[in-house]
Amino acid sequence: MSTTQPVNPYELRAESVEDPPRKLSAILLRVGPGIILASTIVGSGELVATTVLGAEHGYNLLWLIIVSCVIKIVVQNELGRYTIGTGETSLEAFDRIPGPRLGASWVVWAWFFSTATSLIAVGGMLGGIAQVVHMIVPSVPIMASVWMINIGTVAILSVGRYELIERVSMTMVAGFTVMTVGAAYVLLDSPQYFSWGAVAEGLSFHMPDGGFLSAVSVVGLTGVGASELGIYPYWCLEKGYARFTGPRDDSPAWIRRAHGWIRVLGFDVVNSMVIYTFATIAFYLLGAGILNGMGIVPVGAEMIETLSNMYTTTLGEWSRYVFLGGAATVLYSTVFAGTAARSRMLADWLGILKAYDKNDYNLRLRFQRLFVVVLLIVPSLYYMLFQEPVMMIKIAGAVEAMMLPILGFSTVYLRYRHLPQSIAPKGWLTLALWITSALMAVMMGYSVLQRFVP
Repeated sequence: MSTTQPVNPYELRAESVEDPPRKLSAILLRVGPGIILASTIVGSGELVATTVLGAEHGYNLLWLIIVSCVIKIVVQNELGRYTIGTGETSLEAFDRIPGPRLGASWVVWAWFFSTATSLIAVGGMLGGIAQVVHMIVPSVPIMASVWMINIGTVAILSVGRYELIERVSMTMVAGFTVMTVGAAYVLLDSPQYFSWGAVAEGLSFHMPDGGFLSAVSVVGLTGVGASELGIYPYWCLEKGYARFTGPRDDSPAWIRRAHGWIRVLGFDVVNSMVIYTFATIAFYLLGAGILNGMGIVPVGAEMIETLSNMYTTTLGEWSRYVFLGGAATVLYSTVFAGTAARSRMLADWLGILKAYDKNDYNLRLRFQRLFVVVLLIVPSLYYMLFQEPVMMIKIAGAVEAMMLPILGFSTVYLRYRHLPQSIAPKGWLTLALWITSALMAVMMGYSVLQRFVP
């Protein structure tokens, strides 16, 4: 009896080469990594951090939400381009960054610290989901729900491949995004909570004069965060963009294929940006209009109950259970896709440290499955310790935000030193990459100074 061996998506072979689609309809059928990314993004950042920022500041920082969503896609796109051109994962690429090393580059270790801290946010999300379950079925204790969620997620991710993750992510993103945008639309007919004048004021530049942790966490968690920037190349590899391009030989055929799949990548990046930007703006408007108008800021164990006011106020009491189901979906989408992503990166990290031969794909998969378990147990323990979902998500968001300039300038370095110049981005994209990296550094630097300098 023969056993089918899983295809190694990280191995580039000539027989895997495929011409890129040219028609728009065909291109749209090949997007997918961005959908998984949107599933990860439309979660803690939007449901919690964004609404908390709106509740604290009203409409004043709407500009920050939009900037946070838009500016980072340049780095996302260029990391994807690098992966198509080299076949390397993001950690393999970051391991090329010069500077101190301890088995791996300092950037790889900075990523590892950021990932370890991000598990605090995952614990907050698990707690949020458990709160929903407890509100619907009070007889189920919150901590029991946390562990039941863990077991179910381990079961799915232990057998799930890329295609399953993509389909599940697409379903979860579609359901909650439609409901949230619909609720924000209802807000337009609530003059006591909404006005176009307030929106116009929110689009003007305002440096935050308080709420440092909320503002920085939003930059880290809304739009493409540091974690999502790091994982995106892995989803591109598993989707097949690099395999379809084939091993680099700098031939005219290879260059043509590479440019074609980079074009598909661009559609994928923009598609995901549109999804999470609309959802993020909708969450912010609800927080700024309703929660701020009511003088309510979500805190502690009452996070989900407080957030439900956004829906019951605009849609009526009947929408409470609709919100609860949607909140569980959006939080779980981040837990699900984020755990799948981090398990891949941690397995790659061990390989970079030469703890095992990562070219052995079956062994790599075993480490992925092991990390799925670890990545759910540790956050659950965090939640048992803190039991403050909002605070937990803010802390992780602040650390993620600090990683953004590092990833930005690492991408600049890779663009000049290791990216095949035959597929280098056009001048305006290179300029945008520099501006984006500098802007992220300035924003993070300003936030740190505001926090620590009297």
